[in-house]
Amino acid sequence: MRSRLQSSVFVALAVLTCSFALWPGRGQAQYPSQAIKVVIPASAGGLPDTVARIVGRRLQERVGQPVLVENRPGGNASVAVNALKMSPADGYTFMVQDGSVVSINPQIYPKLAYSPQDLTAVSLIARAPLFLAVNSRVPVNTMQEFIAYLKARPGQLNYGSSGVGSSHHLTMEAIKAALDLKITHVPYKGTGESVPALLGGHVDAVFSALPSLRGAVEEKRVKLLATSGPTRSAQAPDVPPVADFIPGFDFAPNIGIYARTGTPAAAIEKIAAEVALIVKEPDVIQQFARVGIEPLGAGPRDFDLALKGETARVAEVVHAAAIKAE
Repeated sequence: MRSRLQSSVFVALAVLTCSFALWPGRGQAQYPSQAIKVVIPASAGGLPDTVARIVGRRLQERVGQPVLVENRPGGNASVAVNALKMSPADGYTFMVQDGSVVSINPQIYPKLAYSPQDLTAVSLIARAPLFLAVNSRVPVNTMQEFIAYLKARPGQLNYGSSGVGSSHHLTMEAIKAALDLKITHVPYKGTGESVPALLGGHVDAVFSALPSLRGAVEEKRVKLLATSGPTRSAQAPDVPPVADFIPGFDFAPNIGIYARTGTPAAAIEKIAAEVALIVKEPDVIQQFARVGIEPLGAGPRDFDLALKGETARVAEVVHAAAIKAE
């Protein structure tokens, strides 16, 4: 009996010792005590990649551990999500991506190699509002005029997007559904194709991030009519939000940090708290502005609520426009 009791006490102490060593204030090791890896479901140079590297550099300085960014494109984010799922749930592997990984992909791809339940919201880093731009030859100067022009010419104009199911596509389809407009969709492979198509007059309008449009706006080759966020953007404060014309409209992509489900809450809260401070730093705000995003730094609960709201709005558009990606 005594031997069995001693054995039980030994096991309990061993478990407690391991647990105390994992989190700050409970033992010698502080979290994080080793390198943190961040996987990106896209190639280097894209917006999530850029955001991850900006935040990662500052996070590395603040926590005193390396932050390694690893690009894992392919499979409509499935490659990156599966890499995250296969990693230990110990708070040392995360993913940075926009909300599409949860709100869009599961609704438009009939066969997806992951589930939204595989992911846990950590931090809503920033919002990336899109701007509606029309070619200068389209004889409108305001969103009101654009709506009236489309209503008078159903099906005669077209718009470009970054592909079927992209935020650019869904944003315009949401406007079409809400206002009963007829405008033809022309999908491209990213803004690297859709914006040149707008400038060349091959399409009449696009939704895109401001940095890809700014030069053309300054040269008066395109006109900005509205932004997809819920309020005016500091990037172009004179441009009204679509919400002024469609109450409650919000299709600005959210960029955030995800963990695999099962990651300790202490790790999630630690990373979220650090990001909330990082996005308030003046140099980070400037870097974000250059790539067209607005810092938020909201925690896991607010990020989760934002994703649920985004998913509900996307569901309405997907149903109304019968959108299915191939």
